[in-house]
Amino acid sequence: MSVQTDRTQEFVRYLLSASANAALYGTEHPQVTRLCDEAFGRLDDALSGSDSDGLLLMAIENELILNGNPLEYSLFLNRFAEILAAHSIGHIRLLPGVTRQEVGNMIAVLANQGDKATAPESSEHIRFGQVEVRLGGNGESQDSDRQEQQKRIRMQLEEMPAEEMARFQEIYDTVRRSQKLKINGVTEVVSGFINAFRHQGESMMVLAALREADEYTFTHSTNVCILNLAQAMAIGIEGQALNDIGIAAMLHDIGKLFVPEEILTKPGRLTRQEIELMNEHPVRGAKYLLSQPGVPRLAIITAYEHHMHYNLSGYPLAPTGWHLNLCSQMTMISDFFDALRTRRSYREPMNLRAIAGMMLDMMGTHFHPALTRNFLIILSHLE
Repeated sequence: MSVQTDRTQEFVRYLLSASANAALYGTEHPQVTRLCDEAFGRLDDALSGSDSDGLLLMAIENELILNGNPLEYSLFLNRFAEILAAHSIGHIRLLPGVTRQEVGNMIAVLANQGDKATAPESSEHIRFGQVEVRLGGNGESQDSDRQEQQKRIRMQLEEMPAEEMARFQEIYDTVRRSQKLKINGVTEVVSGFINAFRHQGESMMVLAALREADEYTFTHSTNVCILNLAQAMAIGIEGQALNDIGIAAMLHDIGKLFVPEEILTKPGRLTRQEIELMNEHPVRGAKYLLSQPGVPRLAIITAYEHHMHYNLSGYPLAPTGWHLNLCSQMTMISDFFDALRTRRSYREPMNLRAIAGMMLDMMGTHFHPALTRNFLIILSHLE
């Protein structure tokens, strides 16, 4: 964890404590004053190492993202995200030069919760963004940044780049033969996709996985990678976190390489025993990745969690209170979309509108609601 990230999390912790105390005792209470001073000090330290753009905190339901990097889950960050949602705050931009008075004003606003919660006004150095996503019509958003993105020329990759496809096929064949994973090769493929997005200048709208082809595991994985990168870029994730999300997507189904081929390609309904074998692939994949040097921790978690469902009704079974990783939840969405969009031996591919309708019905049960809305906005540009 970087010093800036550490100081920002400490700022949020003190800000949350100050807001809670202000709600109980008022903003002039000595305890609130002390906590406000602590919050301001941590924020000032965090901003000292930032550029003129400062810090960007984005809330995706119970997830917080700092300058494009998801923060590790904790109870206090989860609570802070809930308070932001109650005030209809989608993101906060914290700029160098912020004053102690501005932090105090922010505490006063956040202290008003429940029915008293109001949307705050931005100040010179603390900017609040309020986002409202509408799924009907042309998928417009009230957030100005998203509106600008939606005005750009959308692009669609009808075919996966042949070089990347061949390289990843070779990686999978190597795993089948020797059980050794060439993680550097996977990293190169993901970097190639990210560079292609940036070269084209429109990462949010670049989608693959739309051709109606037969499914092979490596093809499906590259599709899910593209879709995950599109989701992540659309909510501002960049840097190493973006690369790790792409790698995790590429490897999410690695456990299927240890499922008998006749089960994977069976045209008819699977027997109960075959379903049980198929349902073992997340655990097998996670165990395999855990044994391979250089594999990002995020990839192991995603391989294990990507069939759990948002409400934990999937597999493998999770204990009550299990917290799903943000990347796993993106992967659930990408995996579902590509599985239905691709021709299988037992059915034809579904059209985009039908898939979108199913995803709407499954929001809050199978899929993270906010991430699903984000994905459907991306999807709306393909119709």
